Amino acid sequence: MFTGIITDIGEIVSLTPTAQGQLHRLRIACRYDRATIADGASIACNGVCLTVVASGVAADKTWFDVDAGAETLAMTTAKHWATGTKLNLERALKIGDELGGHIVAGHADGVATVVKHDSLPDMARFELSTTRELARFIATKGSVTLDGVSLTVNTVADIAFSVLIIPHTLNVTTLGGWRAGTEVNLEVDLMARYAARLSEMK
Repeated sequence: MFTGIITDIGEIVSLTPTAQGQLHRLRIACRYDRATIADGASIACNGVCLTVVASGVAADKTWFDVDAGAETLAMTTAKHWATGTKLNLERALKIGDELGGHIVAGHADGVATVVKHDSLPDMARFELSTTRELARFIATKGSVTLDGVSLTVNTVADIAFSVLIIPHTLNVTTLGGWRAGTEVNLEVDLMARYAARLSEMK
């Protein structure tokens, strides 16, 4: 479990696909303390929960390896990741951690595309669109996770929605680099998904 509060920006330093293209081994450099990363730990990378399979230190920089499988490559923006790609990182929750965002599973539901980027005084506004299937779970003032970042929905219109980003979030995440056409990982609010399922069963 995660909260959508980013704690570091990592960078892919190597990417090795299998011959069948069903699995990508990624090495990600970060600022986390190597001693705190255990094999088998979960780290959300741009909102995708991935399992650490190895870690170490090189050139005074911590690195960890993760595998992105076929489902992840098909459902998320991981298929576009390459050496040099910057990723929003979040460590898994521990008992006693502050729940600063909202409950995030790290299981991206699909992709949203940035339609428009407006620079406003002291903040940015992004309009995005997604599939009709996922749009039904998005509501004004509700929560969404975009590239791992917990955000509040500002407006909704059919399959489009908007979010406002404060300066702090722009500074500590990769969101400042979003432009029209950028694809981002989308996880809808778990509560919205369960509410929709209960409604369907009535």
